[in-house]
Amino acid sequence: MDHHTLAIISIVGNSLDVLGALYLAYDLLGGEHGPLRALSRGVTYGALFAAGYGIPLGPVFGIACGITHGLTLAWEFSLASRGTLEPGPWHDAAASAIRGIGLSIGAAWYFGPLFGFLFGVITTLGQIGAYRFGIRPTMGYAPALRLRISRLLILTSLNRMAGYGITAALLCIYVAGQPDRALAFALRIGLTVGAVTTVSGMSTPVVEWGADHVPAKSMGVFGVALILTGFALQSVQYWLTLIDAPIR
Repeated sequence: MDHHTLAIISIVGNSLDVLGALYLAYDLLGGEHGPLRALSRGVTYGALFAAGYGIPLGPVFGIACGITHGLTLAWEFSLASRGTLEPGPWHDAAASAIRGIGLSIGAAWYFGPLFGFLFGVITTLGQIGAYRFGIRPTMGYAPALRLRISRLLILTSLNRMAGYGITAALLCIYVAGQPDRALAFALRIGLTVGAVTTVSGMSTPVVEWGADHVPAKSMGVFGVALILTGFALQSVQYWLTLIDAPIR
């Protein structure tokens, strides 16, 4: 096993332990009116985006986008659950910039800091523009126990797929100087963004319903499960040492 992979496994394990402890401390964090509901949203959206970006684009892209998207979506949907569907332009800009940082880090992993910086700036400006036209994660906010898809969601996904794909292709050609990789990378990132946008948009009603209705006891059970999973992941490095497994 590669030592970078082993480090990622251990970091994920530590993170799960921390999250599990927070879920077990539900009462200490204010009960149903505390920040744990926002944390539940952040964990769920973060895992969704980490898997959605990480599987086709690699672990660095997935972790960066999972953290930034989970944080901002938890923030936005927590406000929406209290009736604030449009917090204002400064909020929109901040949320877009945070997500842009995640995309920037992921893109820089492929083609270097300059490519990542420009990709992050362009996508941030694109997201801010989308907010101005009313295209935001909380549009049509309505928690429910079923998935939901709409014509607007499909159009939004197609628009993001084309925008991100074209941006990536042009930067590959003119900034990274790798036109031979432009089409392949553009297709990967465009299709990934389109697919993740569709799946997250469809899942939002269910995630929001769960965040508002999951009982405290269930959160405690989930916390224990997270801690046990985190412990198992952290122990991987010791098991490999115990069986003398080769680590590159």
